[in-house]
Amino acid sequence: MIAGLLGLFVSAFFAGAACYINLVEHAARLGLEDRALLTEWKAAYRRGFALQAPLAFLGFALGILAWFETRQSPFLVGGLLMLANWPWTLLVIKRANKVLMATAPEDTGPASRALIVKWNMLHAVRSALGCLAAAAFLYGLSVK
Repeated sequence: MIAGLLGLFVSAFFAGAACYINLVEHAARLGLEDRALLTEWKAAYRRGFALQAPLAFLGFALGILAWFETRQSPFLVGGLLMLANWPWTLLVIKRANKVLMATAPEDTGPASRALIVKWNMLHAVRSALGCLAAAAFLYGLSVK
């Protein structure tokens, strides 16, 4: 059951970080002028990716391990929800990431600002997946 508890911890940490990005960091960065907005987004994106990508995979692995140990489906669901962050990021969010990362500071303006606003909406799916995964792990731990 340790894997299930660790899965809850990892998924809750992932969800907390993702929600913080959506609700706090994004709102603060929108108060910046366009060039500073993009510069801050790029720096935050690099750091966020380095934190969240391994957490998503670790949450998946812990969910699978907890499921193998207990055969309780909520752990499998939690693990798969954590893994779902990878294809969502690679198939949907990656296009916006590439455009934003390739935008030079002198080329910023309303279009880059609008894309960052859209990026935040796309990132909210990652927050939801993390919250749902944490709920699945929590439910798995409460089932006897």
